[in-house]
Amino acid sequence: MTSCATLADLKAIEAQSAWADRDVAKTIYEALSRARSAHGTRPAISYQLLSAPDAPKVTRSWGELHSDVTRAANLFRSLGIGPGDVVAYVLPNTMETAVTLLGGMVAGIVNPINPLLEAGQISSILRETNAKVVVTLRAFPKTDIGQKVAEAVRHAPGVKHVLEIDLLTYLSGVKKFIVPLVRPKNPVHHTANVHNFHSALARQPGDRLTFADPPEDRVAAYFHTGGTTGMPKVAQHKVSGMIYNGWLGASLLFHEDDVIMCPLPLFHVFAVYPILMSVIQAGAHIVLPTPAGYRGEGVFDNLWKLIERYQSTYLITVPTALAALMQRPVNADITSLKSGFSGSAPLPVELYNRFKKETGVEIVEGYGLTECTCLVSINPPSGVKKIGSVGLPFPHTHVRILNRDGMGGFTEAATDEVGEICVSNPGVFEGSTYTEIDKNKDLFAEGRFLRTGDLGRIDADGYLFITGRAKDLIIRGGHNIDPAVIEEALTGHPSVAVVGAIGQPDAHAGELPAAYIELVAGANTSVAELMEYAESHISERAAVPKYIEILPELPKTAVGKVFKPDLRRMAITRIYDGALQKAGLPVSVDEVFEDKKRGLVARLKTTGVIGDQAVDAVLGSFTRPWEWQK
Repeated sequence: MTSCATLADLKAIEAQSAWADRDVAKTIYEALSRARSAHGTRPAISYQLLSAPDAPKVTRSWGELHSDVTRAANLFRSLGIGPGDVVAYVLPNTMETAVTLLGGMVAGIVNPINPLLEAGQISSILRETNAKVVVTLRAFPKTDIGQKVAEAVRHAPGVKHVLEIDLLTYLSGVKKFIVPLVRPKNPVHHTANVHNFHSALARQPGDRLTFADPPEDRVAAYFHTGGTTGMPKVAQHKVSGMIYNGWLGASLLFHEDDVIMCPLPLFHVFAVYPILMSVIQAGAHIVLPTPAGYRGEGVFDNLWKLIERYQSTYLITVPTALAALMQRPVNADITSLKSGFSGSAPLPVELYNRFKKETGVEIVEGYGLTECTCLVSINPPSGVKKIGSVGLPFPHTHVRILNRDGMGGFTEAATDEVGEICVSNPGVFEGSTYTEIDKNKDLFAEGRFLRTGDLGRIDADGYLFITGRAKDLIIRGGHNIDPAVIEEALTGHPSVAVVGAIGQPDAHAGELPAAYIELVAGANTSVAELMEYAESHISERAAVPKYIEILPELPKTAVGKVFKPDLRRMAITRIYDGALQKAGLPVSVDEVFEDKKRGLVARLKTTGVIGDQAVDAVLGSFTRPWEWQK
């Protein structure tokens, strides 16, 4: 590995060679073939269905993984998948998920889909990506993934084949006999051909591809994104961006002796590119515990013991997972851990300090986006880590802080001046980030730098700080409030685990700050106490929340981000219902839904006969639109 302790180190690495001249694999299959040649019998991936530290596990070597991926790629080609065709998968983490992911990239374009989505959303993504093949679970106890996919495929006529993976293969003993007896029914109403994944895979050769794999850069993945800001979009990822992420990890972070504990889902870029692609190019060993990762039953209770079992050297995590871990004692030998990597959302300083104090392990925070094929910057593992910063831009990544100049162009922000973070690197697909052409409009500054929508600044030492999300800004009477100011302050309260700050509708100021809070397990505090804490710890008076609510658990995405659209829906419902009730109208909010053009819209219901004028007199002062229940 190359030293990357300082900005000068990173610049020196970049100066060694242009990216185009680097000796890196030109295709995903070449990258896997290099790993097989260099590390054939060494472990590549370990997986266990259950979270217990002594639960059965499955490990595949680099040679075995290469063979599995070869079979999968050949299988997809036999089902009509060419370089421009799409293999979607709706799967939790399994060994087969990794094989499908990589095999789909080799054969055509792979489209990972979040299995927590509803059938309608899955169907919408399948139609947007024109998927021909879908890989999913066979109906299995305690999951409805197979049933949802069957319904989704019914409304996605482009899907011609469905491949089902049976988790029964991971069971033994009594459970292996019981599951077939209690397996849920999955009536299929679609016209796609249904295949057994394992049987179909076994019929394909594993020692060679049955098709050519030309060294051409092309789109090899579609990832849907939406995060905390709403409706999913589909980002396109080229092979060069995938290889770039893996080269960074293998060059700067991981070694062949490293074991990476990764309880993150393989439908998210964090697990797929900075981790799995880096593991491939470094020849390291990745561990995937349980289908649901951090969400799996018993994972938080057993994670320290799992780290001891595998002698993990790195832990891959997100802030909400760290908060949950800090509610459990460190009950195992974790001295093998060198560090932890956190991404997906900003890491509160207080949480960083808690984790280091309890474990002796330092968390390294980085920054990446689905639209950049992930990696942008990192706090140097062997250098100065500025807490609250997401570190230094990686080699071959150019980060600029830009602001609109009012004349259609952009101006460069000064040192420590806040503006929009804009990125150019080998992971940015200039001009064609999204599959939907309209989504790319106005997405690039100067035609090259991806406008991330994140607000940030760069200090005098070159460290990047994220100060907020442009769409997450709370705009109170024209005054911009960064929700991170509220979240950072309230996270410092000893009873607080997670905070989500949003702008709630206000008839006078447009928006007022509100905070939703999830407490540490077993903690007991009051809204009044939290409000008092906020008033004494938030220096910006306008940012002090006007409303605080304690929830049993904040809504989160599958990778642990606080899902703010749900919080906004709750706030709109509460504020609108309160205003309508105060006006004496027999009207209430039935639901708040997201419209692509109008954003969040309140749908109203009534128990009487009420005209639009009466409702407008009450809700017309708010910025969010409304409509009647149909």
